[in-house]
Amino acid sequence: MTYQVALTALADPTRRRVLETLKSGPLPVGGIARGLPVSRPAVSQHLKVLKEAGLVTDRAEGTRRIYYIDPRGLAALRAYLDQFWDKALAAFQAEVESQSDKERDEKP
Repeated sequence: MTYQVALTALADPTRRRVLETLKSGPLPVGGIARGLPVSRPAVSQHLKVLKEAGLVTDRAEGTRRIYYIDPRGLAALRAYLDQFWDKALAAFQAEVESQSDKERDEKP
């Protein structure tokens, strides 16, 4: 999974809600659709996109498919986003240290 595919999949608000619904644990399509204002077939299509993006996976349980978040896909997306957070924190730390140095230099 590339982060671009995952971000594209998550650009849709319904797919984000599907993923948020799966936070609480694995569910069949009917269980996911219950909390959404779209049909079960539409939820199935959204799940297909999320699965292709590597964000969810499924397993057979009798005659139904149970969907759950794929931690590997989520970890890859998080690693991509973390690089921005790491850079932002480093820039913040550099600014704080710079301000501290200026204040120390200004003291009589």
